[in-house]
Amino acid sequence: MQPEEESELLLQPDFTKFFMVKVESMFQRMKLPIPPTKAVAHSLLYLTEGEATMTIGSETYTIQAGECLIVAAGQIFSFSNPDVNKGYLCHFPDDFIVGRFSRKDLLKDFEFLRVWGNPRIQLDSKVSDYVHFLCKRIFTEYIGHGLNRVDILQPYFIALLCELNRSYQPVFSSIHTAALSLTHEFRELLFEHLKTMQLVTDYASLLNISPNHLNKAVKLITGKSPSRWIDEAIVLEAKALLSQSDLSVNEVAAEVGLLDASYFSRLFKRYAGMAPGQFRKMIEKSSN
Repeated sequence: MQPEEESELLLQPDFTKFFMVKVESMFQRMKLPIPPTKAVAHSLLYLTEGEATMTIGSETYTIQAGECLIVAAGQIFSFSNPDVNKGYLCHFPDDFIVGRFSRKDLLKDFEFLRVWGNPRIQLDSKVSDYVHFLCKRIFTEYIGHGLNRVDILQPYFIALLCELNRSYQPVFSSIHTAALSLTHEFRELLFEHLKTMQLVTDYASLLNISPNHLNKAVKLITGKSPSRWIDEAIVLEAKALLSQSDLSVNEVAAEVGLLDASYFSRLFKRYAGMAPGQFRKMIEKSSN
């Protein structure tokens, strides 16, 4: 956001613990495009008018009025379109609701908050009306009292998550239950260990299975091999570092676990279509 206008967004004290703003107020004050950025907490976008397009991970999603988009903590997102829309954006860490849910139960009950969950939630008109009402109620309470009345905010917000959960649809079919479960475990481990583990054998070892077994399961469910998932995750992490930090290209390579800077540059160019240095220059140019 443009620094001189941050206060106009009506962010209350302790906004790092929770905040909700109106989309139309926030996007008017943002400098687009937003380069690849790593989410430090969960974000929930609900539209009441218009549409919004955002890239989350390696996929691009567009939602319409009456739909939601979730960016799970740890995911990398970006967007560039100056979309004309209205709605609500809510930002919250796990800690905001773990008083009512343990973290384990939270992630179990709300799959869309996991890094491998489906970010897009399509709502029918009835559920959308409920979600809209809850967003308005939470927003009014937050603007009026900040986090001074969490005992009111929290139950309404949990009700909002439960309403979204009624309409949530997983990305992948659950027909191949064992393979699906294994794929989810792999992707979660990938987000956790990316900087220290870049080989399929590393993850197969953590899962106590053979690399061949892991390869078959992941490819069956996602259509992509584990090595492809690893490569894409490395490049996404590198994009976020190139746009959010002053680290040199060699330092970025080391940060994502690749000590061979020339290999890192080749890998980056294969997936990004340009060298890391060119990518950084492009980001710097677009932000001026």
